[in-house]
Amino acid sequence: MLVILLLLSAFFSASETAMMALNRYRLSHLASEGHHGARLARALLERPDRLLSTILLGNNFANIAAASVATVIALRLYGETAIAVASLLLTLLVLIVAEIAPKTLAALHPEFIAYPAAYVLTILQKIFLPIVHLINMMGNGLLRIFGVSLQRRQFDLSTEELRTVLKTSATQLPQSRREMLLSILDLEHITVDDIMVPRQQIEAIDLDDDFDEVIEQLVTAHHSRLPLYQESMDRIVGILHLRQILYLMQREDFCKQHLLEVASPPYFIPEGTPLSKQLVEMQKYRRTTGLVVNEYGDLQGLVGLEEILEEIVGEFTRSVPGMDEEIEREADGSLVVDGRIHVRELNRKYALHLPTDGPKTVNGLILEAFEAIPDPGTTLLIADYPLEVVQTRGTSVTVVRINPRRNRSPQ
Repeated sequence: MLVILLLLSAFFSASETAMMALNRYRLSHLASEGHHGARLARALLERPDRLLSTILLGNNFANIAAASVATVIALRLYGETAIAVASLLLTLLVLIVAEIAPKTLAALHPEFIAYPAAYVLTILQKIFLPIVHLINMMGNGLLRIFGVSLQRRQFDLSTEELRTVLKTSATQLPQSRREMLLSILDLEHITVDDIMVPRQQIEAIDLDDDFDEVIEQLVTAHHSRLPLYQESMDRIVGILHLRQILYLMQREDFCKQHLLEVASPPYFIPEGTPLSKQLVEMQKYRRTTGLVVNEYGDLQGLVGLEEILEEIVGEFTRSVPGMDEEIEREADGSLVVDGRIHVRELNRKYALHLPTDGPKTVNGLILEAFEAIPDPGTTLLIADYPLEVVQTRGTSVTVVRINPRRNRSPQ
């Protein structure tokens, strides 16, 4: 009888730990997939006060009954002098057999314990419902006296908590998928300014140029979508897709007016727009290219759907033939880069850790740190990376050598 009571106590102890240790999101998934044990466990956890009352009622009943049986056995075999020894031995047995061992097992394998236990606990909760209800009323009343809220806790994950879950799920999720999901979460913190092609690098067509020059630019263009403008880049009149004019260029009467007729209306994006929002907007308006403008309506850069997707899945396009490479790796491990390259792109491609919360380009990073136009040969230490200015032109740094990161000195 004593052994049965100890096993009952162990069952209730393991059930309590296992039910509370269940992953709520995995539980919901299994329940929605039709797992009967998971459904019962989820139903029990919807009223944790009733569940705990049922478990504690059964656990205390088993422990008290075991103590009574142990006392009777000690009296019959050895008399009153053995009661103290029996109490000590029973305490050790309860602690090891009915508490530590089952709770440790349940904490390590909660699903293995919780789902089978849910069948038994569901039946016991129905049997003990009147007693459980009375106990809950008294317990909840005591909590109200001390001002404790009885509102059910919500298990909604914040973005930062979800990011932590993904980072710690190395064994359950392939690295490529984990990095992709983390990149999606990071879209909230990245703006169009971080990935746009700056105004100075936009390949656009000036409709005021001679038509022969326009034709030459169309033939030699490195991109499939080209903005059309008149007078200045701040007067964009359309976005031209080269595929739309291939057949028009064969016509003898082909002229600039045809470019305007097939061009899409310009789509403007306020600077500072988060990529997560912009991706939704592009899908809503069925646009693949947007022009980033500041509060005065001046053009700042160009953003394509391709650049946003690359923030999620990584770079998937090849270098355009004939265009200069922006990054060159030296034999000593250093990188020679174009000063106009985005810091985020550099960090992503070469696993660097240059700061991204300030200037967007390497040129801007150096100018902000030096607070002047540095001379060629100047070296600055930024985020423990020695950055050497190789070439400048006018008011900007055009070529920079990024040397390997120095080891941080011990704190």
